[in-house]
Amino acid sequence: MRIKKGIFNFLCISIIGLFSNLSFSQEFDPVLQDLIKKGLDKSQTVNIKSLEAQQAKLDQQLAKSVFIPKVTLNGSYTRLNDDITFDEDTQNLLIATQKLLIKEGAGVPFNAPFPDGIPLKETPNLQDKNILKTSVDVDWVLFSGFEASNAIKASKHKESSLNYLGMAEKDKLTLKIIETYDKLALVYASEKVLNTSENYLNEQEHYVRKAIENGLATPIGRKKIELAQQQLEGKKLEFKHNKTLLIEALHQLTGESRDNLKLLRPKLESFSLSVTSNTEKRNEVKALEEAEQATLYKSKMEKSHFIPKVALKGHYEFIEEYLSLLDPKWYVGVGIQWNVFDGTQSSIKAKKSKIESEIYRERIEEAEELIDLSIVKAEQAYQSTLQNSKIVEKEIELATDTYEMVNKQYKNDLASINDVLDALTDLEKANFKLQESLFDQRRAVTELLHAKGVLKY
Repeated sequence: MRIKKGIFNFLCISIIGLFSNLSFSQEFDPVLQDLIKKGLDKSQTVNIKSLEAQQAKLDQQLAKSVFIPKVTLNGSYTRLNDDITFDEDTQNLLIATQKLLIKEGAGVPFNAPFPDGIPLKETPNLQDKNILKTSVDVDWVLFSGFEASNAIKASKHKESSLNYLGMAEKDKLTLKIIETYDKLALVYASEKVLNTSENYLNEQEHYVRKAIENGLATPIGRKKIELAQQQLEGKKLEFKHNKTLLIEALHQLTGESRDNLKLLRPKLESFSLSVTSNTEKRNEVKALEEAEQATLYKSKMEKSHFIPKVALKGHYEFIEEYLSLLDPKWYVGVGIQWNVFDGTQSSIKAKKSKIESEIYRERIEEAEELIDLSIVKAEQAYQSTLQNSKIVEKEIELATDTYEMVNKQYKNDLASINDVLDALTDLEKANFKLQESLFDQRRAVTELLHAKGVLKY
């Protein structure tokens, strides 16, 4: 029943060595890494950000497609109520002109009668009533007034912003999975503490039973031990419920089956951190900076609405016989479109986008201040866990010595069973604090890594 003090001292030195080790090694166990990967694959929030980034990428392609020629095939059939012809005076004029040309060609004086037997061509219709057309049109924007190029740049920065937001969501989800996993490890570690306490109580029960048989103790001492055992069973039940809740939480976060999660036996293994570890720009700040750039280019795009646009237009008719006398078979032209005044809509939109970029700038400065504050808090919390580990070491040492002393006094009839149970409770609490201290240290390290933007997973 007696705790071997040499073994205990070795255990404490090993644990404190883990806490006080200032060399940083952020290495999660493979099981936790696998859960993090599954959680990131499952997360709807992360997937939504990824899909939104894909939409922004498609917006870039849409903006680029402005400069790709547009080819359109057309086909139509139209029947008019009648042919479109020249008026009667014009037709007579055309016939008379035709006769004059024939006389001139035959060497007949223009005032002589028109020779018989020479056929005349009928005056053609301006447009036949049956119209069948098939054609192709080509529209090609040669210069968009920088509107398309600014839209492309705005979409690129929007895509980057959404990607960084997705990475920030991954960081938050990773922290949540690590915390839940460590809580599950804390439950298993606490169960081991309870099992140790149970062994102590069983030994005390055995000793009291023998003492009662020999008339050295009263049955009330055994009842007190039985009460302590029931209280211990209540604690075990509470930890069992906590374990069930944590397994369910991990199942929802990662999608891993409950049966597989029940087989896990996570351990609270220490990893510590150098106070001088590097600080990198957080994904949240990067997302805001990219969003700021996107709105600036959006403002430029709105301003470029007043710059003239140049486009090429081409048209070709495949069936010539149905064309009117005034229709060309094909044509090519270059045109300029210049929006001189649009009721100030473009300038208002540009100013609105500019203000939006200024809002992002304020958010960036606010985020940087909050991050700086979170780093200070996280560093202080980490230092507190290191100091707390030393306190826990002394508490366990004191609780162990006290239990050994009281146990000896009880056997020599110098202390009551209540003193023994109180000392055992203090030892149990100290062991709980040890596990909680290790949990808090891991939590402080991950929070500090996240605050500094160097959390890797």
